[in-house]
Amino acid sequence: MEIPVYLFTGFLESGKTQFIQGTLEDKKFDPNPRTLLLMCEEGIEEYNPDLFVGKNVYMEKIESIEELTTAKMVELAKNYKIQRVLVEYNGMWSLNELYNNMPENWMIYQEIFFANSENFINYNANMRQLTVDKLQSCELIALNRVTDKTNKDEIHKIIRGINRRTDIIYEYLNGEIEYDETVDPLPFDINSPVITVEDKDFALWYRDLMEEEAKYEGKTVKFKGLVARADELGPNTILIGRHIMTCCEADIAFKPIVCEAESPIFMNNKSWQTVVVRIAIEKHKLYKSKAPVLKLISFTPAEAPEKEVATFY
Repeated sequence: MEIPVYLFTGFLESGKTQFIQGTLEDKKFDPNPRTLLLMCEEGIEEYNPDLFVGKNVYMEKIESIEELTTAKMVELAKNYKIQRVLVEYNGMWSLNELYNNMPENWMIYQEIFFANSENFINYNANMRQLTVDKLQSCELIALNRVTDKTNKDEIHKIIRGINRRTDIIYEYLNGEIEYDETVDPLPFDINSPVITVEDKDFALWYRDLMEEEAKYEGKTVKFKGLVARADELGPNTILIGRHIMTCCEADIAFKPIVCEAESPIFMNNKSWQTVVVRIAIEKHKLYKSKAPVLKLISFTPAEAPEKEVATFY
């Protein structure tokens, strides 16, 4: 049986406990399923189980990341015969520890990130890797303690640099809720006969291409990239891309795209080239499923960009 998991993330005192308490008090949140509440951190706020609408809520503390094992979660599921899981996750733990250890029949149904708007920007500056870890997969970001002085433009920029699809809401001190409806135009013209991607915009274009590949099918694009060659690809195929940094130097990785031509491609390995390509969405042996494949139209040798590592800022 598939067990739905509702995952609540955020740093200490971000409002997770209060939200979960309110959820379990709400009659609209089906009170009947046997529910396991995993508490992975302990803050000032405490739960009041007496106010839960359903009485089938079983609370378990996870004191350390070492306890968050598959065996432990399977054991709890079996002991309580659970049908649903709520997780208040520790903001200092990597989400991969949870994702990699969840039992196979546990499925994330909803993931919400909570943040205190007063210190969100500082958290991002000082704990960037942990912030990215929590933001990149969530469906909703709820920022509380918002005032007229809150720098929502900067907060929006940080979030969109990590996650373009998540919804963003702001909760003011008086309880008023405001949805972030800012439209983020791409820094290049998607409808141009030739989409020209500037060096500084490569990371944004690459992510948009990989997330919304269908809208690029058949489009012609011009960009600068680093060539990678491999004998097994044959003379008519190269990989071209750039190193991209998402949050910090530790996560810099080369992000290549397959590029093909009807005849041998005479580009040196590790050379910088400005290419004009047509994008096709199709299968390739290097991909697990259909993905962007670049059809080479032309190329010219190029100088390395001023910043060789592409970023989202």
